[in-house]
Amino acid sequence: MKKLLIGALAGAMTMAAFGGAWAQESVTLQLKWVTQGQFAGYYVAQAKGFYEEEGLTVEIKPGGPDIAPEQVIAGGGADVITTWMAAGLAARERGVPLVNIAQPFKQSGLLLTCLKEAGVETTADFPGKTLGVWFFGNEYPFYAWMAKLGLSTEGGAEGVEVLKQAFNVDPLIQKQAACISTMTYNEYGQVLKAGITPEELTVFNYRDEGVGMLEDGLYVLEEKLADPAFVEKMTKFVRASMKGWEYARANPEEAAQIVVDNDSTGAMTVEDQLYQVTEINKLTEGSTGVLDEADYQQTVDTLLSAVSPDNPAITKAPEGAFSHVVTDGL
Repeated sequence: MKKLLIGALAGAMTMAAFGGAWAQESVTLQLKWVTQGQFAGYYVAQAKGFYEEEGLTVEIKPGGPDIAPEQVIAGGGADVITTWMAAGLAARERGVPLVNIAQPFKQSGLLLTCLKEAGVETTADFPGKTLGVWFFGNEYPFYAWMAKLGLSTEGGAEGVEVLKQAFNVDPLIQKQAACISTMTYNEYGQVLKAGITPEELTVFNYRDEGVGMLEDGLYVLEEKLADPAFVEKMTKFVRASMKGWEYARANPEEAAQIVVDNDSTGAMTVEDQLYQVTEINKLTEGSTGVLDEADYQQTVDTLLSAVSPDNPAITKAPEGAFSHVVTDGL
């Protein structure tokens, strides 16, 4: 009888152990772009076991030129996505009820990078020039800026010609455009790597021009936040992710290697990723993951100040577009 009891207890303990393993909660994260240092915090959190410590199994899905995170989550392909706030607000107004639950990026990295030899030294030189612009939700800051400057985006001597730029720096290198869109942590480095020196460039930072907008926030579908279990799961996810970002800031070389290890394409070297991680760390510095409402309002005000056919992001002040319910639990 005693042996039977011991056996039963052992079996129960074994089942409990398996039950603990089964209790791991799954999270699917859809990234805005391909595997690169821009998302180092998430890959680091996964590699260092920070998600596992929170009882989470996280699938990180890379993005790409044909992947819109807003559509992926609307179709049930992700629990949470990274995207820029302008794109998130635009999607919300168009019927995808996205809510910002955390903001790992405190600063913005969007630049307009111009060749001085093309005649661009200040914004007064823009009229008559061709400017490269990314679309798929990345165009909203540009159109807000042009509206602020009072410049038409239909071309002509008094306006600017918009070149729908692919996600590369070719238009500047090949002199198809006077200026192109770049990120501090990616394409700007590619321009320098192509042999163009900083002295040959005029660089405009959107934030310095008063049209900076929040980038790379974490968004979920609004109805999901009505479920306390989902909120708790997202709190665990954000907490572990911010731990990953903190680790990346303290250990950029290791973080870069982790990103490379997760990139099946082999498109970027450790050196490339280290450049990205180093620059990205400047954008996440000072963030606890909690959205600063003043930063949110600046993004909204900038978008609303330029409502026109050229700037289709939002047409009215959004309601319920962010929530602290997740970060309140950090």
